[in-house]
Amino acid sequence: MSDPMQSRIHFSFPTSDTLLLTLAGSWSLHDGLLTFSETEKAIRSTTEIRKLTFDTQQVTCWDSSLVTFVLRILAYCSSRHIDVDRSHLPEGVQRLLTLATSIPERQDARRTVISESWLARLGRKSMVAMVGGKEMLAFIGEASLAFVSFLKGNARFRRSDFLLILQECGAQALPIVSLISFLVGLILAFVGAVQLQQFGAQIYVANLVGLGMAREMGAMMTGIIMGGRTGASFAAQLGTMRVNQEIDAMVTLGLSPMEFLVLPRMLALSLMMPLLCLYADVLGILGGMVVGVTMLDLGFIEYFNQTQATLSLMDFFLGLVKSVVFGILVAIAGCLRGMQSGNSSAAVGIAATSAVVTSIVFIVVSDSILTVLYDVLGV
Repeated sequence: MSDPMQSRIHFSFPTSDTLLLTLAGSWSLHDGLLTFSETEKAIRSTTEIRKLTFDTQQVTCWDSSLVTFVLRILAYCSSRHIDVDRSHLPEGVQRLLTLATSIPERQDARRTVISESWLARLGRKSMVAMVGGKEMLAFIGEASLAFVSFLKGNARFRRSDFLLILQECGAQALPIVSLISFLVGLILAFVGAVQLQQFGAQIYVANLVGLGMAREMGAMMTGIIMGGRTGASFAAQLGTMRVNQEIDAMVTLGLSPMEFLVLPRMLALSLMMPLLCLYADVLGILGGMVVGVTMLDLGFIEYFNQTQATLSLMDFFLGLVKSVVFGILVAIAGCLRGMQSGNSSAAVGIAATSAVVTSIVFIVVSDSILTVLYDVLGV
């Protein structure tokens, strides 16, 4: 037995060209409704239908859902040139239908989706990339001018802010740099030990970890850590200042945002990155030593002597050069995205995310270029 509170519909044909829709039950959103697809199938099944009428005597209650259902029927029948008799609908439904159909729909009221061709999308993205590249070059030029002004002693920024940023980029970053660097050295040693043990050459794990950390992984991992930590912080700080209109206030007061905000961050990060890189090198070598002593049965003195014989000051110097470059690029990426931030809280989050992505891309690309350059120079 069907639920009396559930909406029901019955199709019948009083004449060969007339379809009668008998509606029953509760036609409300709370009690659940039938889909329009069943009615559409019934109308489509008979091509001879010229008229559609209703029987609503068994409808117990209704709300706007019934009006919406009838409106869909009217629109579908209008497209198929079928006359609809609304005289047997409830009086309230008829008034609402008259009100809904009294004013014709504007031709441009519905949203139209325009699909662009792949060539148009490519051109639009290329234009966006060109504008972004132009803004980046302009930012780098202004930052360079600010640095030249600093060398001449004419740059204006607060020394207390510079010292605070030095602390944020240096001492406060030691815990995460310690953890990641130690684990990277440990992983390098473990991966190398698995292969070198097959040839009885496990002593060369010290060579692998020492060279890998000093020339490559120490600077790169430190740069990525600072990009995710400090670069995002720079973008969030400057983006928040953009939202609060503090940067506009500085310009009004005659202060250069590049000198007052960007320059101390670039100087602080470029000064702290070599120190953090050296610290990461030492922690990475210690991580490799842990694997060499515990897994490979190497002695501390033996591992230390092998590392000392492998590494030279040039290896550490090449890594320090990379770290300075990475520090400058991370500072540029963070400050650039922060200065480009919009005037909303969501825009600040987008700027911080974009700063991290841009920093990592800059680091990987510059590391590839410097590695090829080192190989060309034979160092």
